[in-house]
Amino acid sequence: MKVTLKSLTLAVSLGLSAMLIGGCSNDKAEPQADQTAAVQSDKLETKFVTVGTGGASGPYNIIGTALTEYYAKTFGVNAKTQTTGASVENINLLSQKKLEMAFVMSDALSDAVNGQNKFVTNVEGISQIASLYPNYVQIVASGASGIKSIEDLKGKRIAVGAQGSGVEVATRALLKGFGITYDDIEVDYLGYAEAADGLKSGKLDAAFLTSGLPNSSLMELQQGFDLQIVGVPADKLQEIAKDKTFFIPMDIPANTYGNETAIPTAAILNALVVRSDMSDDDVYKLTKALFDNIETLKSAHQAANDISVENAQKGLVAPLHPGAKRYYDERADKK
Repeated sequence: MKVTLKSLTLAVSLGLSAMLIGGCSNDKAEPQADQTAAVQSDKLETKFVTVGTGGASGPYNIIGTALTEYYAKTFGVNAKTQTTGASVENINLLSQKKLEMAFVMSDALSDAVNGQNKFVTNVEGISQIASLYPNYVQIVASGASGIKSIEDLKGKRIAVGAQGSGVEVATRALLKGFGITYDDIEVDYLGYAEAADGLKSGKLDAAFLTSGLPNSSLMELQQGFDLQIVGVPADKLQEIAKDKTFFIPMDIPANTYGNETAIPTAAILNALVVRSDMSDDDVYKLTKALFDNIETLKSAHQAANDISVENAQKGLVAPLHPGAKRYYDERADKK
């Protein structure tokens, strides 16, 4: 093939043009890569954040729904709640890796960590993100039942909470402290809404509803119903708490359910737990987003008013996840 000066000059020109175009293209690609990295830094490694809650009408589910909506918007993940039988079921689902996070009561979590009651062996693979708000033991009865004290529950038909829930764990422990077993009462395993319906229809004499205040099922029940709240004497609770350390004395404030005065009862801290095998970075971001979004959670349910970063490490039952610890340490360093 004959190569002319003209064709050689053209080839060199085309080569130089390609090099210049390539150079310009590379200069523009670098910022694009940086932008992609920046976007990825705001994402999670996991694609799913399924949060175990409890019954549809309970504070767990209401607060959990607000939280997962924020997670989905912030991180672009498939975040949703899963209604369950609450604490014990949530712990089992976490250990089976069917959930990423869950709301549980500290009594059930204590049993799981120590391999007691519903848990034959110590449950592993669960870490805590935070201590949350207190659940108040709300023992309610109909006025017609004549029930004025816990001792009056003997021989009565009682809703003790959904079977295996943290409510039921607390109910059993509290009754035991008063020398009452399930053999002494007629037991119904019912959640909040079902218990309220049972009281209203007269099928139940009393019910244990352990939740944040106020419980929406009780708010509805008190309309046109002679609702009686049974107190737990503080001195008796102090004695019970020597063995069941998750019980703390608190009062149901006056006018919560139309009650004229505060009513002493037992309370149990709630906990937000996570699978231990989730990455430190993911749990750090999830913990940070929890507290960044706290005002929205408070708007969803007033029980969230008692959630604070200052109290998040108080009363921990399970090991604190390293990702959550990094968030709390970072907050402390900024003070």
